[in-house]
Amino acid sequence: MRTLRHILFAAAATCAALASPAAAERVRDLGAFQSVRGNQLTGYGIVVGLDGTGDDNFAYTAEAMRGVTNRLGFQLPPGVNPALRNAAAVMITADLPAFAKPGQRIDITVSAIGRARSLRGGALIMSPLYGADGQIYAMAQGSLAVGGLGVTGRDGSSLTVNVPTVGRIPEGATVERGVAVAFETQPLLRWNLFQADFLTISRVRDAINSRLPGAASVEDGATLALALPAGADLRAGLMAEIEMLDVNPAEAAARVVVNSRTGTVVISSAVRLAPAAISHGSLVVRVEETPRVVQPEPFGNGRTAVEEDSAVSIEEEGSRVALFEPGASLAEVVDALNMLGTTPSDLVAILEALKQAGSLKAEMLVI
Repeated sequence: MRTLRHILFAAAATCAALASPAAAERVRDLGAFQSVRGNQLTGYGIVVGLDGTGDDNFAYTAEAMRGVTNRLGFQLPPGVNPALRNAAAVMITADLPAFAKPGQRIDITVSAIGRARSLRGGALIMSPLYGADGQIYAMAQGSLAVGGLGVTGRDGSSLTVNVPTVGRIPEGATVERGVAVAFETQPLLRWNLFQADFLTISRVRDAINSRLPGAASVEDGATLALALPAGADLRAGLMAEIEMLDVNPAEAAARVVVNSRTGTVVISSAVRLAPAAISHGSLVVRVEETPRVVQPEPFGNGRTAVEEDSAVSIEEEGSRVALFEPGASLAEVVDALNMLGTTPSDLVAILEALKQAGSLKAEMLVI
């Protein structure tokens, strides 16, 4: 009896845990302030020092090399096209974090845009990085760290591991100009949900107003307007407090996601089914051909021939019917489909049929 009581107590605790609402999440995990974000930077440059794996007279590389030598005070003779097997034209990308200041360093990614086979062992010559407004925000330079490897034999055979034409330079760019945020002087600060939801945005508003009465108001399904006192020091403290508030987000919408390339099917816990019956089975048709060679009798006038012998059979594997009661849950759906022995492709077909019949109360996304 004591063991039985322990088992019942454990079962009751498990049921209570499963029935409890989802844990609260911090405001900072649900969204972000509109003015506090990073910016993308891009640039064009030359990687030198390659071991014969460069572009080899690629026109853009030659022009870029002329620009580099001109900046250094050396001009190539007109009409001379340098052989550039040891150099490669590259695109440079980087993310400029919010509040980045001149002198700070950021990571950059370098990608070949020409016929270079590998950037391993190369060094990037000083190149400017531009923002969307066309202004220079950082200068990039340094030795590349390439994780890929490419080897080519004299007979044309080759072996490639990962991608040898893309590399990174940790802290390879120096910030020359920061992006003005001016969050301390804006009349209203705006906070945006990562995923729009009216119930979640209302709960975030209520949580903020319980801490700062009247500070937050809803603008739409994803945006809150925050009226906070001016001043960088005061606003930074209030924004930090707001980000650490706990909020219970709304339950995710009922959704079925199908990856048509891999056959992966993901069903959210909010999916429900109206009354429906599903029958699933397979019809197998087998055709077996066993030709036989027929030989003529000795000293006869006949010829050797092939006699066809076909055997056709039809088998229908065991078909089962699953009945769903009103409001069937995800667990019941999965158990029933497993009982039917469905494969991922069959599951997609069944879900599409349920959607067309109006029994599947969920949004279907095919990616």
